[in-house]
Amino acid sequence: MRYFIEFAYDGSSFFGYQIQPNQISVQEELEKALSTILREPIKTTGAGRTDTGVHAKKMFAHFETDQNFGENLVYQLNSFLPESIAIKRIFPVSGDMHARFSATFRTYEYYISQKKDPFSAHSSWQTWRQKPLNIDAMNYACKILLEYEDFTSFAKLHTDNKTNICKIYKAEWEQIGSHLKFTISADRFLRNMVRAIVGTMVEIGTGKLQPNDLRKIIEDQSRNSAGVSAPAQGLFLVDVGYDF
Repeated sequence: MRYFIEFAYDGSSFFGYQIQPNQISVQEELEKALSTILREPIKTTGAGRTDTGVHAKKMFAHFETDQNFGENLVYQLNSFLPESIAIKRIFPVSGDMHARFSATFRTYEYYISQKKDPFSAHSSWQTWRQKPLNIDAMNYACKILLEYEDFTSFAKLHTDNKTNICKIYKAEWEQIGSHLKFTISADRFLRNMVRAIVGTMVEIGTGKLQPNDLRKIIEDQSRNSAGVSAPAQGLFLVDVGYDF
């Protein structure tokens, strides 16, 4: 029987979601907890692989077992796992549902603190300047993003991506007190794509680049044309959509 598991995690102490040799990962902690409680080897497949230091407010993975278990498994897992990982629910799905390939969209949020804030140091990019970022210019650039589908300029180099085509459904910045929040939704994302976009947007917000410069950056299809990647700690995976 195949099950989906919905969970959240603070990525500060993990080297990303996916298992890596000699590094602590969210997947390793999750599989260790499931295998211990169910007393059989459990392997999981995640909806994606967040990078080192990236967080998830809503993440999914699937696993298979022939065992019957009740709602108590959520409580047991939360008791076993570290405080940085929280299980929300576990539910059965059809055998052809896949945590990664069945996803219809993903949504990320990125947070920037424009004032020094010790309470969000691990959950936002702390970048303070005498002159605040120009959010209107950044939102104008967001509209330009929606015109394109090839995001090679924001893709991490030397990956196994078969295509750099993505359909962005939404991209916008909003002011929340001294913080800025960037929300972006797409059918898929390339590795490092959101952080590369944010880094470029910040250069637009400071006036180093003009919003329309984004067109040439995208059309160059070169990572060297875009800005540096924003730090990992400000990035959150907040939603993954499925046609259950």
